[in-house]
Amino acid sequence: MKKNMIGALALLTFAANPGFAADLGRPYTKAPPSYQPVEQVYNWTGLYLGGHIGGAFGGGSPSFRNDSRFQAGLQLGADYQFSPNWVLGIEGQYTWLAGKNSVARVNAFDLTRDRKAIGSITGRLGYTWGRGLLYFKGGYAYQDTSYGASTLGAPVAYVLDGNKKNGYTVGAGLEYLWTQNWASRVEYQYYNFGRTRFVGVSPVGLTAASFDNTVHSIKAGVNYRF
Repeated sequence: MKKNMIGALALLTFAANPGFAADLGRPYTKAPPSYQPVEQVYNWTGLYLGGHIGGAFGGGSPSFRNDSRFQAGLQLGADYQFSPNWVLGIEGQYTWLAGKNSVARVNAFDLTRDRKAIGSITGRLGYTWGRGLLYFKGGYAYQDTSYGASTLGAPVAYVLDGNKKNGYTVGAGLEYLWTQNWASRVEYQYYNFGRTRFVGVSPVGLTAASFDNTVHSIKAGVNYRF
């Protein structure tokens, strides 16, 4: 009786679910694994070449008029990423400055300073979180500049005492990788070229004229990373 009941139940099950019977004869296959996209890893190690534009603003004492300049230049550098989020590098920059002479009025004298270009060779240390890089830099700075002095529109003889060309620079910036090869940046850089004094041959009153040579620079740029 029990065997007859079990057999009858089996027949009813197969009759009500014909797909079940078909599944019994189908070979078992493992489902394919779900696809997990792999996040791209960006590496800052390598050489780069780029350009920048921005503004340069003179500082120091006495105050020079017309001492804000448009600037454009080039940079060349190399980076090495280590440990694993730190980046160590070296960079050279050269920047051309547009505009006219800067003028300062001291007593009865007009002093002029024509800064044509500034350059630097700096080391830099940064911290990266993938595409972004926050960095600090510092090193040697150079300025291509010339000076002049006049009173009542007539040039006066003078000599310069103190530093004129060489100095130091420090700065900070943020760089972002759009692709592994292309990056953009914004950067602030401070230059200090020391103190320069006009020593007048004639008239004597010019000996009191001295000033600091400093520059504040804000730049936006783009780099191609090899």
